Amino acid sequence: MIAFGALFLAIGLILAGQSVSLLADAERARGTVVSVQWRTEHSSSFHKNRTSDKRMAYPVVAFTSADGTRRTFQDSTGANPPSYETGEQVEVLYRAGSPQDARINGFVSLWLGPLVFGGLGLLAAGIGTAVAWATRRRSRVA
Repeated sequence: MIAFGALFLAIGLILAGQSVSLLADAERARGTVVSVQWRTEHSSSFHKNRTSDKRMAYPVVAFTSADGTRRTFQDSTGANPPSYETGEQVEVLYRAGSPQDARINGFVSLWLGPLVFGGLGLLAAGIGTAVAWATRRRSRVA
């Protein structure tokens, strides 16, 4: 359990580092949400082997990079209800060498992954550490 938590925590820290690096080094551009793509996400539940389909809205954003090229990308974070509406103005972050890997400068786009992985990692590592500590304490008493 501790190793699982440490792995997830490490992934969360790597993702956070990528977001910090992008914020520090990124080119910034004004973008416009040109459409919202709906996708069906399949998820399974541990309860009675149920699966559920959730429709998620992913914003498609158009922007002009520093070299004057008009570019379009679909953000990697979806939501239901949609986080963005068609026509909405957003700030776009991208690296000059790879403008095709652009992201919306928003909390969810930048920090959801690091928070989920880091939070689960801390929780699992904490539970594993508490169980190990309690087991060790019991073995000393016995």
